[in-house]
Amino acid sequence: MDAAGKDGTIKHVMSGVNPQGCQVYSFKSPSVEDLDHDYLWRCMKCLPNRGHIGIFNRSYYEETLVVRVHPEFLTKQRIPDTLVTKRIWKERFRDIRSFERYLTRNGIIVIKFFLHISKKEQKRRFLERAEEPEKNWKFSGSDMTEREHWDEYLDAYEDMIRKTATKHSPWYVVPADNKWFTRVVVAAAVVDTLASLDLAYPQVDKARLEEIASAKRALLESK
Repeated sequence: MDAAGKDGTIKHVMSGVNPQGCQVYSFKSPSVEDLDHDYLWRCMKCLPNRGHIGIFNRSYYEETLVVRVHPEFLTKQRIPDTLVTKRIWKERFRDIRSFERYLTRNGIIVIKFFLHISKKEQKRRFLERAEEPEKNWKFSGSDMTEREHWDEYLDAYEDMIRKTATKHSPWYVVPADNKWFTRVVVAAAVVDTLASLDLAYPQVDKARLEEIASAKRALLESK
């Protein structure tokens, strides 16, 4: 949901991670190039390298949320009319589950967070953005327009989470009215996931150890 604190959560939770091994991608409205491809394409090309952490600020799930609330967006995707049926959302959920299963089978761990903000708190944050000059840049008229569809979005989110939460790619529904609590919950989930990987420094072979020992001796004998 808008104003739930996605950017701030990413900044605070990942602040201690080496940026060389972590990339953040923010997905806005699809570009012309994006619309020339299937809806998973722009996210697929941003998947992290081996050993890296990739963070999606919004993702292909927008295609079961915004597009569902505003079905007129489907026309821009130039999908054949015969494929735009009442089953399209169930079919997208099935495709997403299969895609995430494919990722896990290829060694990519998927965890997903929904920051759940109340309508009252969202109103407070929008007013704060409008009233405080240093936060004016965050204010967006489109956010106000989307707020009018609050109930529709809640229904879409609930259906999406129920249909795409799996053992290998779970959803974490995180209360977002208190930012400190949101960040603690997200950080704990990330730490638990990393701990489950049983990570360790690379093992050094015998030839490398001998090379290191030789270099050490040279250093000790040098002036």
